Amino acid sequence: MSLLAEIRAKAAAKSTRIVLPEGTEERTLLSIKGIVDNKICIPILLGDEGEIKSLAGKYGADLTGAEILDPKKAAYFDDFVQAFYEMRKDKGVDLDKAKKSMLDPLFFASMMVKMDKADGEVAGAENTTGNVLRPALQILKTAPGISAVSGSFIMIVPDCEYGDKGTFVFADCAVTPVATDKQLAEFAQTSAETARDLCGIKDPKVAMLSFSTQGSASHEVVDKMISATAIAKERFPDLKVDGELQADAAMVPKVGKSKAPNSLIAGECNVLIFPDLQAGNIGYKLVQRLAKAEAIGPILQGIAKPVNDLSRGCSVEDIVNTVAMIAVKAQ
Repeated sequence: MSLLAEIRAKAAAKSTRIVLPEGTEERTLLSIKGIVDNKICIPILLGDEGEIKSLAGKYGADLTGAEILDPKKAAYFDDFVQAFYEMRKDKGVDLDKAKKSMLDPLFFASMMVKMDKADGEVAGAENTTGNVLRPALQILKTAPGISAVSGSFIMIVPDCEYGDKGTFVFADCAVTPVATDKQLAEFAQTSAETARDLCGIKDPKVAMLSFSTQGSASHEVVDKMISATAIAKERFPDLKVDGELQADAAMVPKVGKSKAPNSLIAGECNVLIFPDLQAGNIGYKLVQRLAKAEAIGPILQGIAKPVNDLSRGCSVEDIVNTVAMIAVKAQ
């Protein structure tokens, strides 16, 4: 069974409610059948019911099993307005601004997750990452002890003996351009959680990557990875993490033993933390194209409750799979 099939099966094992705020977007409507047929979750589409059903007919989308909710007609709309006002009044939000925000499906969806009307949210087929993240961070905020959001990719490399039978988690490849050492340490923790929860990697081993391996070179960017490793070890004592490590020292047992003989995990790492977004994004795309790897993501990490962004170039199948991942995280 493929990893995505396993994720879908995990999602189907326990019923969750996932809100899809882009309720009139074509691929989102077409994804409903796959979501329902695979029993991934109960999908909730936001928008005007008449418009959604009309567009579903136009696109040939089967909405059987989905709920349709018009935010402005929701019984708890006024409660959401008041709740948003209370949490944002110190930021200059008055009741009129709060009402306007709750009429925005992305803000309403995040409030549904906050108020336990939904277990998770998936959006981004027609919205930028910034538009998806803004309400999520204002309403849900980051998880306890986490200060920044990151985006990981699950990389499944064919015919590869490294990592967890060819499976890796790469981060940050999607969100924070230049992370601090503290944030990089947090990315290590949240990426290990992704490895366990979604990949089924029972023993995540995290490498803090650099062009240096444990003192082989000296530079301020190396120093940041050394510091990030120290912070991760102090803040997350149960996390198996080491650095700074070059990529080959992190993944290849023989090289790990040679370059980092005192490391307990060098040569065995399956979670790779890149020094910045530029390196992470380049790295995952190179592996995807040159090694013909399957790249699953981005998976947003560090938000207090499950929310995920989609690429605006996503396929219907991508939406089904992302909803499945969020359903599993919501469990």
